Amino acid sequence: MSGWWRRRGHENRVLILAVLAGLPGVSAALGLLWLGDFSTRLQWTVTLVILGAWGALTVALHEQVVRPLGTLANMLAALREGDFSIRARVTEATDALSLAYVEVNAIEDILREQRLGAVEATETLRKVLEEIDVAVFAFDPDETLRIINRRGERLLGQPADRLIGKTALELRLADALSGIAPRTMEVSFPGGTGRWELRRSVVRQEGYPLQLLALSDLSRALREEERQAWKRIIRVLSHEINNSLAPIKSISGSLQGMLGQSNLPEDIGPDVERGLEVISSRAEALGRFMASYAKLARLPAPELARTSVAPLVRGVADLETRLPVDVLESLDVTLQVDPDQLEQALINVLKNAVEATLEAGGERVSIRWLVKAGELHILVEDEGPGLGDTGNLFVPFFTTKQGGSGIGLVLSRQIAEAHGGALELENRGDARGARALITIPTQLAE
Repeated sequence: MSGWWRRRGHENRVLILAVLAGLPGVSAALGLLWLGDFSTRLQWTVTLVILGAWGALTVALHEQVVRPLGTLANMLAALREGDFSIRARVTEATDALSLAYVEVNAIEDILREQRLGAVEATETLRKVLEEIDVAVFAFDPDETLRIINRRGERLLGQPADRLIGKTALELRLADALSGIAPRTMEVSFPGGTGRWELRRSVVRQEGYPLQLLALSDLSRALREEERQAWKRIIRVLSHEINNSLAPIKSISGSLQGMLGQSNLPEDIGPDVERGLEVISSRAEALGRFMASYAKLARLPAPELARTSVAPLVRGVADLETRLPVDVLESLDVTLQVDPDQLEQALINVLKNAVEATLEAGGERVSIRWLVKAGELHILVEDEGPGLGDTGNLFVPFFTTKQGGSGIGLVLSRQIAEAHGGALELENRGDARGARALITIPTQLAE
């Protein structure tokens, strides 16, 4: 019975219940009418009136129950289709049906505002994407291009309707969908060649994830930075080479003059020996300087491997024996990095921190790590004199230390940036000394 009742549908169930609601009264009235002492004509007339009234009231009850539901269904269907023109007429009544109409109208107002805001935001985003000088591509999980802006069209040299639907491999962008990001990469397309910065993120469109690629041309900025870098390097190279060539030239001239004399002094031997020692020493220093330059210039690309941060940091701290190094333990983190390069960067930074602490008469150095804002932070804090002139911190070969090569910090920053991170130096705010911060994006974490 319950199955049969459920299969009748809501409207039929309402009609059946309306009929059944009036059936007892109608039956009683007709029974009294036909069992009483009335004329046949009167009995039939009253019977027809009762049955007509019963039918009319049943239909009216059915309409009062079903029609508002139909109205609500039509309004909700219109909202689903994005049509916000249909509204329910609401009276001053506070019955349940009026309240339902009020709530649906309120939902319609909210959805209309949200739709208008979404349309405006989409249009603004579209215009921004069209006007920015950054090539933007969006690929679906099958690495098929779904979105491209005007700069991307110019870069690939084809209109969007010929590019949408092609795979990243066909567009020669497959390498951009893997590896470290952000990073610089060499591109060669009809609309641009040279070094471009790659940034990658994940967005969603209609519930589907899309890989968003942003390629920005670095050629102009890199050319300016290259000019400035060459100026700094040439200045340092000139200084270092002149420091070696000047005494070599002076002492060579003196020795040449001494050897050109017809009567050589008997004590010339020690002078010649000292002169040759100076020439040899300066030549070796120049050789070390050029070797340091070659080391900086030939840093290979990182070879990523699963690496735990805690044992790597503790191992670097154990290498330093001149001062105690406090390793402030934290939760271990596993990253995909080049452990040898990261270790070398930490060694260089820790070495500088220890030497600064010894110079200022400090007692110890601390090192710790944490994950913050989507990045792994490794902090090295010293008790040295702090940072003075920060303009030359990362100038290659610039050093104020006796016998220093001037490439330690430069090499460390180069290693951090090769992993998509950075190296920053600042004075401590809580105590005397400086703080070095190495950051690596946690998107490399497994």
